[in-house]
Amino acid sequence: QVQLVESGGGLVQAGGSLRLSCAASGLTFSGSSMGWFRQAPGKEREFVAVVSRSGLTTVYADSVKGRFTISRDNAKNTVYLQMNSLKPEDTAVYYCSARQGAGTPTLPTWYNYWGQGTRVTVSS
Repeated sequence: QVQLVESGGGLVQAGGSLRLSCAASGLTFSGSSMGWFRQAPGKEREFVAVVSRSGLTTVYADSVKGRFTISRDNAKNTVYLQMNSLKPEDTAVYYCSARQGAGTPTLPTWYNYWGQGTRVTVSS
């Protein structure tokens, strides 16, 4: 059974930082592209970042480029999202996702597995 468990969310002031983690089990982690998405209240789920299986290729949404960094540790079956210079508009539930196979897709329909999410609240 595949499990993706996010952690690291919380309340932070604007300009602050948080580091999200997602621990994966039940899948071939090194064979999976890993993504982060987020969903704010009343809005659709949106792409944040994705990292390739090797970790060498990353793609970011324009809204987070230069502020967020996605990375992975294949030895620990964990993907991270370092979030700096946080803004109130970053407030959302953040979801970890896994896609079995190659590529760095940005659409949620390409992903096979999802975590339960971790809430991030940025106060102004």
